[in-house]
Amino acid sequence: MLKRYLPILSWLPHYRRETFSHDLIAGLIVTVMVIPQSLAYALLAGLPAVMGLYASILPAIVYMVFGSSRTLAVGPVAIIALMTASSLSAIAAPGSTDYVQAALMLSLLSGLMLTIMGFLRLGFFANFLSHPVISGFLSASGLLIATSQASHLLGIGVSGYTLPTLLSGLFTHLSELHPLTLGISVFTLAFLLLMRRHGRSSLKRIGMPAKLADLIAKAGPVFAVVLTTAATWLFDWESAGVAVVGDVPGGLPPLTLPGLDPTLWGQLWVPALLISIVGFVESVSMGQMLAAKRRERILPDQELLGLGTANLASAFTGGMPVTGGLSRTVINFDAGARTPAAGLIAALGIGVVTLFFTPLIHFLPIATLAATITVSILTLVDIPAMRRTWRYSRSDFAALLATLLLTLLEGVEAGIIAGVALSIGLFLYRTSRPHSALVGRVPGTEHFRNVARHDVESHAQIALLRIDESLYFANARYLEDTLYALVAERPELTDVVLICSAVNLIDASALESLEAINARLRDSGVTLHLAEVKGPVMDRLKHSDFLDTLTGRVFLSTYGAWSELRPRHAARASIQPLE
Repeated sequence: MLKRYLPILSWLPHYRRETFSHDLIAGLIVTVMVIPQSLAYALLAGLPAVMGLYASILPAIVYMVFGSSRTLAVGPVAIIALMTASSLSAIAAPGSTDYVQAALMLSLLSGLMLTIMGFLRLGFFANFLSHPVISGFLSASGLLIATSQASHLLGIGVSGYTLPTLLSGLFTHLSELHPLTLGISVFTLAFLLLMRRHGRSSLKRIGMPAKLADLIAKAGPVFAVVLTTAATWLFDWESAGVAVVGDVPGGLPPLTLPGLDPTLWGQLWVPALLISIVGFVESVSMGQMLAAKRRERILPDQELLGLGTANLASAFTGGMPVTGGLSRTVINFDAGARTPAAGLIAALGIGVVTLFFTPLIHFLPIATLAATITVSILTLVDIPAMRRTWRYSRSDFAALLATLLLTLLEGVEAGIIAGVALSIGLFLYRTSRPHSALVGRVPGTEHFRNVARHDVESHAQIALLRIDESLYFANARYLEDTLYALVAERPELTDVVLICSAVNLIDASALESLEAINARLRDSGVTLHLAEVKGPVMDRLKHSDFLDTLTGRVFLSTYGAWSELRPRHAARASIQPLE
């Protein structure tokens, strides 16, 4: 029981010196890499930059105790930062005391929701977000974040969280463009793109080992931060109008107590729920992908607890909402992390930076952080996935496109709510009209196939109808209509066999429909049979009176039904292949 709720107990007793050496290297690398990200995402959320550092310390330590992933790195991420800014902008002015308090409460609510969902084992809720919807939401979020950073790249003041508002603000204030800020932005963007696309190959060509070349190429944001910060300090670009991070408080994260204002709680519970779901989906998707590479596994319900307690830790130490970050997790994995202890080492490293080195951050240009965000976030815009979805399923593409457009035009909350609604709506629509097929016997075999697709044997007085969906309230009436239409079209029918090989559930509504079908067919002189009913479904049916009133039999197989019913009509009708 303890290991179930405290996964640290499953790996800590077996911790070895060799494992520590891998975790130490990974933790130090993550420390250096994620400091620019943590600062950038806090500013993206409209919060003081230091809150990004705070959110990378205790939450990572707490996740080490409660999280089930060996390599997931927890902290601020771009999507959650954007959702935080979008939900808080209507409550208070970004950066104000009320805004910071609201952010703490958002972390608290998100942490409580995730933790409660974890204890209730509600990890399956993430399944209501289909992959096309997630793809559309992430692509739109990437475009929104990149557009929102354009104002920092140009050195102009623009606010907003929808694409029309952001674009309108950019065009309106374009005349205020700051040339020096633009120069820093162009240099940083070019440097980051070159390092990302050609850094590794160029370093390998000059004889550098592949792993070291890859590490240096990924450290591009760190070099950009160092170079532009040093140049801003050396040439006093702050006096020339370049926006910088400014004074960052030193010291360890303070203990904070989120407010208990019921009105504010009422305003934030929906954003907190959406942030919780999106963060959980992003975290679990990344964790499962990396765990599979090492033949490990993560537990979604335990991940809810891990992320929930991490957000609670963030709320009480001056942080912002957190989740498992894509880029920081990949860095952690590639650097060789073996256990969550790598997260502890990274947290301690960031704590040391926060304690002693925050004065060095003062001259860091905000344009550099904006460029870092822009280059990293555009990877979320997945054009190939859109093309694949369009080719494969028009309805799924419609859900993707609707989510994308609503996120861009109305904001992230509207986009994600619409995405969930569309996912559920499409599921209900598809399953409310289940595919069914009249089947016949493949000559000389015990196999049965769709009469519309294969040359099979059938019988005029026997209908073998296969239902390719579970039966529940949404499609119960459709099943009735399908069978009544079949009987009406074929007055010679005497036996209908309902093949249930794909039926995993028959709920109370569907049971009533089956009872009505049985009675209606009996009045029409048609016998209803079932075939290939699965064990759990049969167990449920045995708790009803349906099997007692069924006019026909329940056959173990379709071939068994065919073998018994066909001879009864052999004297009156012959077997004919369907044309």
